[in-house]
Amino acid sequence: MLRTQDFLSPRHSFYGQVNPENLVFNANLQEFADRVNYISCLATAGKLSAVEAHAQIYQLWQNLDRSKRELGVGENPFNSSDLN
Repeated sequence: MLRTQDFLSPRHSFYGQVNPENLVFNANLQEFADRVNYISCLATAGKLSAVEAHAQIYQLWQNLDRSKRELGVGENPFNSSDLN
């Protein structure tokens, strides 16, 4: 059964290197993209000013960047365990 949430915010499969950090960051990245889409639609429709839209997107970007740093995504791309 298709829910409204599945239609509005579909989740896509992850095709990268599978580890907990990458999966969590991928979920965060997809949520970031969904929220930016909503904010840009609200700004385009005149429901949100461009300044407020920018401020909200900037805050979302800071949260995503903090998430990436905390998870350590991309810090050691050539981990010896990955080469096996």
